Amino acid sequence: LKESCPELTPFVKRNIYGDWSIDFFDPAAVKMLNNALLLHYYKIDYWDIPQDYLCPPIPGRADYIHHVADLMTHTNKKLLKGKIPTGSKITCLDIGVGANCVYPIIGCAEYGWSFIGSDIDKMALKSAEKIIDLNASLKGKVELRWQSNPRNTFKGIIQKNEYIDISICNPPFYDSAEEAQSQKLRKLKNLKDGLAPKPVFNFGGQNKELWTEGGEAAFVKNMIYQSKACSTSCFWYSALISKESNLSRIYQILNNAEAVDIKTIPMAQGNKVSRIVAWTFLTPKQQQVWIETRWK
Repeated sequence: LKESCPELTPFVKRNIYGDWSIDFFDPAAVKMLNNALLLHYYKIDYWDIPQDYLCPPIPGRADYIHHVADLMTHTNKKLLKGKIPTGSKITCLDIGVGANCVYPIIGCAEYGWSFIGSDIDKMALKSAEKIIDLNASLKGKVELRWQSNPRNTFKGIIQKNEYIDISICNPPFYDSAEEAQSQKLRKLKNLKDGLAPKPVFNFGGQNKELWTEGGEAAFVKNMIYQSKACSTSCFWYSALISKESNLSRIYQILNNAEAVDIKTIPMAQGNKVSRIVAWTFLTPKQQQVWIETRWK
């Protein structure tokens, strides 16, 4: 990584175990590590985010993309014969694309998909637009859309006669800014043997990126009901669920919304355990037609 991105070198030091690493409590170090990873693995020429915006861990974002690619493959093994649908005809909708634009970067590089990235934050979209404009590999493959109503997810974004193959979302996790702050301090205390530094998010994050009224469960509940209203416009809807205790409620809401199929895909990076919940409203016949016309 240092060879691909020499600017990373000053941040790489031996940790207490004698291994080469960076200080993950240093936002500048984390940001430069992301730069190096995106340059080395995804051939990105330019990547940057404004101060105080979410600087996501790249491996976790890559896992989400690879898992939903596998989900599409296993939707109908007989028709697809284990082949992942690739190319620009496949469209992925990223709800909350953020200033970092990381999901589209990975999906375009790995599978050649087209992306629609939505967000309620115009500043975040401006940052994502700059990333797209300064990377030839993203130009013409990622379209950004502003969500004017913070209460909406799909309404106003998915357009008439538009077809989305997979929708992804990493929902705001916390119920309030206070909860986000206290949970972060608790984690830092555990990591620093009780010596908590000032309350800084090492992966950054604006309020709207980290918390929403009602937390993760309320956000996903709204997603499900809005997805029902455009049930035949998207094959697979999905959301990353961090809190396991939210699952039973989410399953109940999906059953009430009459989802035809529901999948739960476990994910784990380091000490963090989460899962993807995916759902579709398409009948088996509708799924077959979709696969034959768009994925083969």
